[in-house]
Amino acid sequence: MIEREHFFESGADEAIVAEAYQAIVEEAEGDEVGYYHLPDDQALVSRIEAFVLERDLARESLENVVVLGIGGSSLGTKAIDTLLALTHHRDESRLRRRNDKNLIFLENVDPNEIEENLKGVRVENSIFIVISKSGGTIETTSSLKYLLGRFEIGFDDARFRDSFVVVTDEHSPLDRMAQEYGVKAFHIPANVGGRFSVLSSVGLLPLCILGYDIGELLKGAKELKESFFAKKEDALIQKAYFYASRKEQIPMNVLFSYSSAFKYFNQWYVQLWGESLGKLNLDGEHVGLTPIGLIGSIDQHSFLQLIIEGPKDKSVTMIKVENFENDLKIPNISIPHLEKTDFINNHTFNELINAQCDATMQSILDQGVPVDRIVIDRLSERSVGYLIFYYELLTSLVGYFLHINTYDQPGVELGKEILKKRFTSSI
Repeated sequence: MIEREHFFESGADEAIVAEAYQAIVEEAEGDEVGYYHLPDDQALVSRIEAFVLERDLARESLENVVVLGIGGSSLGTKAIDTLLALTHHRDESRLRRRNDKNLIFLENVDPNEIEENLKGVRVENSIFIVISKSGGTIETTSSLKYLLGRFEIGFDDARFRDSFVVVTDEHSPLDRMAQEYGVKAFHIPANVGGRFSVLSSVGLLPLCILGYDIGELLKGAKELKESFFAKKEDALIQKAYFYASRKEQIPMNVLFSYSSAFKYFNQWYVQLWGESLGKLNLDGEHVGLTPIGLIGSIDQHSFLQLIIEGPKDKSVTMIKVENFENDLKIPNISIPHLEKTDFINNHTFNELINAQCDATMQSILDQGVPVDRIVIDRLSERSVGYLIFYYELLTSLVGYFLHINTYDQPGVELGKEILKKRFTSSI
């Protein structure tokens, strides 16, 4: 399903690898970090599927799935949908495939974007999913207030109960509001942070409404989880150790994904990597690895130049999709004065983009840049679930080697406190 290899020496000996395994085992067995257990929660899959069936959320008259959430409450869902949507739309033979509903995100509080996103959205043709782990995210609550005012919905209005769902921590302010007014609520485990939550109801609920097989998504994640805890993932530990041990010389990690479908996956990776690893460590050092997301072949014509001839302060991960399940071919046409491009005639675009990936990787390797490669046979729920868990696990391992708390975000909380003071002081 997914093949991985790295082209650098990690420096991690058997003792380092064994200690890392033990550290993650202890973390998974403790009460503080819960994302390790999400791939096992098939009971949640059943509850979500039952809810979607009970509310008839697959009906054609339901045109819009509107997600109110930001950061970890939206990026993962957006990433998975974008990775899978085109394949699902093309494959008519699937028993279950992505439907034609619009997936709309109310994330940023840019008023022009909010207005544009809500064109054609009515209560009667939409389901609104309000996602906030804390229950008080200012962007999310502000969007909720706007929707209630726009559609003139009161808290005792049947439309509020029927068209809104919340996803939040149990007993959060948002959860208490939902319980009081009869709004359906799904809970995020208290020990699962927002940026690690896409395989919880945060992502599974909207993805299920869209027609994806969320059970397969979890099975893909579970495949890697079981492999890791069976101590078959030495290479993953070695990769994490390489990043952490060379943080001074190589502080930037480039994810070079060869498909436009990875646009939002790259953004999800940037949040996961940046918010988790940019910390003050236990030794009082400011540490972190700067994440950079690129799309091939587009960024071959921009950022690649910096990688090849710029400072050697970056590592690169190439992601390659072996089979796009699309046989679109470049015709055998010779354009006057452009005959030098005829070598690609009669080849598919699938062949072209993968050849570009291989050639780019070789050019980077030839410059002595540390490179590893992830090859996905095809984009499916199972392979995407595996990839999501791979990056979550890699982040935890790098955090362990950096001696940090991977799961908090004190820098983000500081900004929130300043924002609140600015508004309250003006009242």
